[in-house]
Order: sequence, then C-alpha cells, then structure tokens
Amino acid sequence: VFNAKTAELLSHHQVEIQQKFPKEGWVEQDPKEILKSVHECVERTCEKLQQLNIDITNIKAIGVSNQRETTVVWDKTTGEPLYNAIVWLDLRTQSTVERLLKRIPGKNKAFFKFRTGLPLSTYFSAVKLRWLLDNVEEIRQAVDDGRAMFGTIDSWLIWSLTGGKNGGVHCTDVTNASRTMLFNIHSLEWDPELCQFFDIPMEILPKVRSSSEIYGLMVSFLVCKSGALTGVPISGCLGDQSAALVGQMCFQDGQAKNTYGTGCFLLCNTGQKSVFSEHGLLTTIAYKLGRDKPVCYALEGSVAIAGAVVRWLRDNLGIVKTSQEVEKLAAEVGTSYGCYFVPAFSGLYAPYWEPSARGIICGLTQFTNKKHIAFAALEAVCFQTREILDAINKDCGIPLNQLQVDGGMTNNKVLMQLQSDILCIPVVKPSMPETTALGAAMAAGAAEGVGIWSLNPGDLTAVTCERFEPQINPEESEFRYARWKKAVMKSMGWETSEAPSNGKPE
Repeated sequence: VFNAKTAELLSHHQVEIQQKFPKEGWVEQDPKEILKSVHECVERTCEKLQQLNIDITNIKAIGVSNQRETTVVWDKTTGEPLYNAIVWLDLRTQSTVERLLKRIPGKNKAFFKFRTGLPLSTYFSAVKLRWLLDNVEEIRQAVDDGRAMFGTIDSWLIWSLTGGKNGGVHCTDVTNASRTMLFNIHSLEWDPELCQFFDIPMEILPKVRSSSEIYGLMVSFLVCKSGALTGVPISGCLGDQSAALVGQMCFQDGQAKNTYGTGCFLLCNTGQKSVFSEHGLLTTIAYKLGRDKPVCYALEGSVAIAGAVVRWLRDNLGIVKTSQEVEKLAAEVGTSYGCYFVPAFSGLYAPYWEPSARGIICGLTQFTNKKHIAFAALEAVCFQTREILDAINKDCGIPLNQLQVDGGMTNNKVLMQLQSDILCIPVVKPSMPETTALGAAMAAGAAEGVGIWSLNPGDLTAVTCERFEPQINPEESEFRYARWKKAVMKSMGWETSEAPSNGKPE
C-alpha cells in the first residue's frame, strides 16, 4: 500500500510461492496457491495498516502486477484451474516450437517479429497454450464445451477477485497481451492469423484493455477484523517488467531500468515508436496509461536466470542455507579466481535465443572453493546484463550513462558494485526497492474514475537513491567479460532433441 501523494510505501507483505518441477525442464505453479497468497498478502497488509492507525477505507484502488507469459487455463463454470500454471521459463514446449518452426518459411524464428516483437521461443504464452491443448484432455474438452478461459496470471487474478464464476471480468492489459505471441503490437488486437497459426480458439482469450482503467470492483472479500475491501476498483494492470519501468519513472525515450528477480530484465523506453532490434532484443509494449492515452514501446533484454541461480546454490547444491549467505561468501574472496558460471538452466535467452545451451561452471582448479563459485554466480548475473546493455546501445545508438536498478537482488551490495564494475557506468538504486508494486499502484491510482495519482513528471516525487560507481579499471573489466563470452560459447549446442530418451522427458 502506497501513499498516492508521496509514493511512500506504507505497508506490505510477501509470501514465497512454491515452484514445482515435475520433470526436468518443467516449471509449474498452482494457480489456487497464487490466489491464496494474494488473499493472505492483502489481509496481512491491511492488518499492518491498522496497527499504524490507518483506516483501510482509505484504500481507493488496487493494481495487479504479475510474472508475464505464465499460462493458466481454467473452467469458467466451476472457477477451477484445469491444470497447473506453466511458468514462463518452462522448457517442455521445445518440441512444440520445433514442430511449429517447420511450418515457417526457412524455419525463421523471427518470422512474426514485426507483428509481435518476439521470436518463436518456448518463453511466450502461445506455445504453452498450444502444449496444454495438445496434452491435457480436460482442457480440450472444456474448449469444446465452451467452458475454457485462458489467461496469464493477471487475468486469472482479476477474474477471481471481481467475482470469478459469478460474473468475474475476463481481461488482460496490453503489456501482458504483448507477451503471448498472439497479439499485434501495432493494431493492439488479438491477431486472427497468429491464432490460426497456433491453432488457438479466439473465444478463450481475455479482452485486452489499457494498463490503467477500471476493470471491475473487488467483490466481497473479507479482510481480517478490519472490514472488507468490497467495492474497491481494480484499475491498474501491468506485467512486472512494465510495472517496474513505470515505478522507476522511466517515462522519457531512452530511459532504462534493470530488474533483478528470478530472471533479469532490462527495458529501455523507446516512446511511441516500436524499435525492432538487430541484436536479439524483444520489442514489447511498455505501457498504455489510460484508454485514450498513447501506447509506448520498449526494447527488452530478457535473462532467464538471475535470482534463480542463488536459489539453485541454496536448494540444489546446498552450499548456502540462505540467499544472503551468497553475498557473504562472495565478499570474503572478492574474486572468482578465474572460475566462470553460465547459468543456462533454461537455455539462453537474449541476445542468443539458444534453447540448446545448458549451464556450465568452467575454469575450475584445485584451488576453487564454494566462495569462488558464489562469486562467479553473482558475476554471471552482471555479465548477462552487460550483454543486453551492449545490444541496447547498438540498437538505440545512444549509450546509457547510468543504469537504474530494482528488484530483490539489488539488496546485495556485492552484486551492485560488481554490476557497476562490469558495465563501467554508475548503477543507481532507489531506496525503496518495491518498484514493480509501485508501478502497478501508480497505474491504478491514475486511472480515469479514480484520479488520485498524478503522472505529470513535475508532480512525481524525486526518489532518494544509492549510487555504485565503477571501481576497477576498464581493461580488467573487458578481460573478464571476454573470458565470460568464451564460457558462453562452450555452453551452447549442448542439448539436442535427438538424444536417446532413457526415460527423460522430451
């Protein structure tokens, strides 16, 4: 909950959501658990507000932000999901992608780029939806019976919170729609030809709206002892990366932010013109802040694994018990001692779009220990960001002179300093790291009919920031970056779909 006048964070709560890995390369979440976590967060946040003597009837609008591309299909008559949500970095659709590529002239991954801004990849929702239709009998049946609804997580939440099977609103916003691969980013409509290519029935798709307008009202949803948020409009909806761009106030052409979450996402605002990348970046919708407002575009570099590499060191290797320990280990050595880590657990995203890559740790010697590996893991996040920044500089022609950062991992000071060293430019972090939530709140508060939040640059509160300046010489930075690129080359072409099956998933 934010103060609409000052953008100050008044109260918040968060819950970690379980990821399920039913087979190698598969990543799922339970849509009902996601909804339950939203209920829990709302309740706890309202309780905390009351402890601060703030009346929850002061809450005037609700914004939704979500991990994009994650795909859910549910039954509109029962309100039940028909399968777990397939998470954005899931790889099960690799064979679906290969099958679809065969139908494209010259197997050109970028065939739909000028319509969608995206290459054909396992990453986007259309191929996940295609997999569900091909492999889950209940979903096929529900589509035939006219009971199925498709959406990304924002759609599932808005539908559920505005009444669900009793009149819930089935919608999404332009930023989320632009990540499905079924949406024309110029006409701002679902594209019949794309739906035909993926063989997706258009009637299961949500209605596409702007990122800032009243979609519906929160239905009777009891909140602790403090009364209810019934009747509060849900009036902001932005995919997480667009929300962070808005929350970082990147409203001018050429402003960019990098969010360090599970993955890492660098977005550069290109204003009202869509710029198509020559260097492996995506063209995506940045925001459309009102029904009658212009749509703005961004160039985006997506890295699949950032915070997830820390989770992996904790949960899979067990070399740390908490995520914070990674920073401590890395700080103790201050170098990777020539060890390089390419966390291509889900293939490589931008700028390579190489699904056959797999993670490698190389340059190991008898001297290497877990501290060096921890350092190399953090450095990997920074090198991946550098690759994307290089691509954005080439596409835009104006080098960034500083990088605005946000997301959970920015609390790691070792990482932030490393990032500045490897980019050779200052890294600027707002003192309030929850910029994704802030962006959703701004969109909700600025909506027509709510009007409690001004988006005029003059009215926006200047944010206090922490700056990290480069501390190593550029030659050393270049040397380390060149070694990293050599490691990336070694990670490629590892997986082939022709491998013998030996019981492993395709």
